Amino acid sequence: MAERRQQATITEVAAKAGVSVGTASKAVNGRGQLRPETRARVLAAAAELGFEPNALARGLLSGRSYTVGLLTNDSFGRFSMPVMLGAEEALGAGQMSVFLCDSRGDAERERHYIRTLQARRVDGIVVTGRRIEPRPPIDTVVPVVYAMAPSTDPRDVSVTSDEAGGARLAVQHLIDSGRRRIGHVTGPAGHLAARLRASAIQEALSAAGLPSGPDLVHFGQWTEEHGRRAAERLAGTHPDLDAICCGSDQIARGVTDHLRESGRQVPADVAVCGFDNWDVMVFASRPPLTSVDRNLHAVGRRAAQCLLETIAGQPITGPRQLPCTLVVRESSLQPLPDVLGLAADRS
Repeated sequence: MAERRQQATITEVAAKAGVSVGTASKAVNGRGQLRPETRARVLAAAAELGFEPNALARGLLSGRSYTVGLLTNDSFGRFSMPVMLGAEEALGAGQMSVFLCDSRGDAERERHYIRTLQARRVDGIVVTGRRIEPRPPIDTVVPVVYAMAPSTDPRDVSVTSDEAGGARLAVQHLIDSGRRRIGHVTGPAGHLAARLRASAIQEALSAAGLPSGPDLVHFGQWTEEHGRRAAERLAGTHPDLDAICCGSDQIARGVTDHLRESGRQVPADVAVCGFDNWDVMVFASRPPLTSVDRNLHAVGRRAAQCLLETIAGQPITGPRQLPCTLVVRESSLQPLPDVLGLAADRS
């Protein structure tokens, strides 16, 4: 059996690079004012020897633990999961270990986890949640960044998706495709996401000189059943309806199901857009759904990057919004011109 090679020491790295142990330590830990060529020589020696800094020693030298807390109230949620994955990806690239804490929406459990994370001397905390409603800031002495669920304190760093901008992308796509009677089916009016999207859509329709108003908007649950029922009501009150912009992919799937079952073709008769770009829904729908992607993975990644910048001594403050993107699929494609006059009259 081959002998296991002992890990190289900082003394060996220093000897190979021709510098003192103190200089070698500063170079591999990114500390001190060193000449670029000296730092490069030390790092090259470390790479050649396969040297890896000891995490405990590195922490003692820098006064940091190289750990970060990731605090959520919804660790298995459809929307918080990509945020957390994006954050973990950025933190891992920054050589940080992550403690995941799920408060399950319980305030006392959250306070317990904050105390635990502080006792573990984490360098910072990323906070996320299941909804976009602003939440009270957490009370801690370490840097904190909020992802998707922003802080109520405008001085805190909060990274969110531009919900209103995403809704405008969807409805403008329908307008540009020639649609002129556009309904909106969304979630509960008590949810900030539903209100922001509905308001943005109504503003865009008004700006384009197209019909808008409460009779074209249906609030309800984030379910396929709500989508089916709302589509039925919209078609009954507005027989000239030619597009429906939905507040979620689940709702949009219910909308397309009702339209198909009632004999209306999607998108030839009625175009449909969803929101969230949830692959389980968009590809299970018939036809596949055009949908707004909130880029939640990027939200989590950017939040973690903001935290790393703050930990590194570059304090930043205030909210940041990342743009959404529209992924166009068959449910909203512009119908081909009826050159032979075979299509039903929709006027």
